Parts: sequence; C-alpha cells; structure tokens
Amino acid sequence: MPIDVERYKRRIKGANPRFNLVPFIDVLFTLLIFLVVTSSFHGTNEGASSSGKPEQGESLGPSEYYLIPVAGLKKVMVNGIDKSEYIKNSAIAVHTRVIDEGEIIIKPRNGLIIIQTPPGFPVDKAVRSPT
Repeated sequence: MPIDVERYKRRIKGANPRFNLVPFIDVLFTLLIFLVVTSSFHGTNEGASSSGKPEQGESLGPSEYYLIPVAGLKKVMVNGIDKSEYIKNSAIAVHTRVIDEGEIIIKPRNGLIIIQTPPGFPVDKAVRSPT
C-alpha cells in the first residue's frame, strides 16, 4: 500500500497545532523553586536600625546638608515649629547631624515631614532651603 503524502500534507495544513501548557508550567515552577532554594537571603543585623537612617559613624560625605525630596511636600515641622518656608520644589535640605542623631518621620500621603533634632541642636540650623 503506497503512502499518500499529499493527503497527509492537507491534513497537517488544516489542523490547528496546540501547545500543552501543563508540562511548561511544571518545568517553570521547578526552575523557580530551584532558584529560590539555592539563593542566599541576608536578613538585617540584630543591632542594625530598621528605620532607614544611616548608622552613626558612617561617612555621609563632604556635605553639611542633604536633600530629602517628597512628592507633594507641603509642610515641614521641626520640634513642633513650622519650617515650611524652606520647601523648594517639593524638597527640603536637612542637616547631617539631624539625619544621624535625630528623628525624621516622612508622611508622603499628607505631604508632611516631622523632624526631631538631637538634644542641644539649634532648630534654625536643622533645615534650610535646597540650593
């Protein structure tokens, strides 16, 4: 019995090829599990601060003030005193000692920054207008 090649070609052209996703998903999840298991994750040190502030003693560079941009910044409070006049382009410059030793709370939804200076630090030097 001869093989009808033309009929076979017509049948293949008319068929819709299907891609079985089940084995593909199995292989994909296997690779994902392998990558997660073999990755190394580093947790925070127990002594490290989780506030995001730099540790005291870290080099902060040569600048005396650092820029803190907050989208929609409208108000800056330093030790309960309104210092919003120093806001320029939704940013404020904060003294490095305040960043190191003080406390900064940023509330982006309210457009507010609350700053608590270290003891004995003058409120007038805590913030200034960005240049």
